[in-house]
Amino acid sequence: MDGPVESNRAALLRDLVRGRRSVRRYRPDGVPDDLLHRLIEAATWAPSAHNRQPWRFVTLAADPKARLARAMADRLRAERTADGDDPADIAADAARSVARIEGAPAVLLVCLTLADMDGYADARRTAAECTMATQSTAMAVQNLLLAAHAEGLGASWMCAPLFCPEVVRAALSLPADFEPQALITLGWPDAPGKRRARKAPADVIWTPPAPRDGA
Repeated sequence: MDGPVESNRAALLRDLVRGRRSVRRYRPDGVPDDLLHRLIEAATWAPSAHNRQPWRFVTLAADPKARLARAMADRLRAERTADGDDPADIAADAARSVARIEGAPAVLLVCLTLADMDGYADARRTAAECTMATQSTAMAVQNLLLAAHAEGLGASWMCAPLFCPEVVRAALSLPADFEPQALITLGWPDAPGKRRARKAPADVIWTPPAPRDGA
C-alpha cells in the first residue's frame, strides 16, 4: 500500500516542480487574504539554519505598494542617469518597474532578520551566519512559489530590493533588523510563463577525482 501512495506523491511533486514558471502578467482579480496566509504558512515549513526561521513576510496594500514602487523607480532613474544611459531607456525601465509592482494584485516583500541567529566576534563566522539566514529565507520563498503554483496562482521573484535596501526600509518604515531580499508579485495568470531551458543533471554534477597515490 505504501509503494503506490509514495509513487503518486513523487509524481505530483515532480510535475509541480517542473510546471512552475515565473508569471509577470496577471488578471485584475484580487488574491484573497486567506490564500496569501496559506502561502506564507507553506513558506514557514522550509528548513532553516538552527531552526531560527529568519524569514519575514511583509504584505503590501495598495498605498504602501505604490509608495515603494515609486521610491524604487526614483532610485533606478538616479543610478541609470549616473551611468550615462539613454534617458528614453531609463524612463521606459522605470515605468516598467512601477507597472510590474503596482499592477500585481498581491505583492509580498521578503526580508530576513539576524535577530535570532548566532552572533560571533569574528567577521568570517558572522558572514557565514548571514549566508545561512539568506539561504534559509530563499528556501522559504521556494516553498511559497511552489504553493502558489499548486493553488493556480502565478508568481514572480523580483531581486530589485537587494539594490536599494535603504530605500525599501524608508518607504515602508521597516523594523531596523529587517533586511529586504526580494519582492514576490502574485496573481491569477493572464498569460502563461515562458518555458526556459534547464541544464541536464550531467552538466551540473561534479564528482571529486580519486586521490593520487600518497595523497
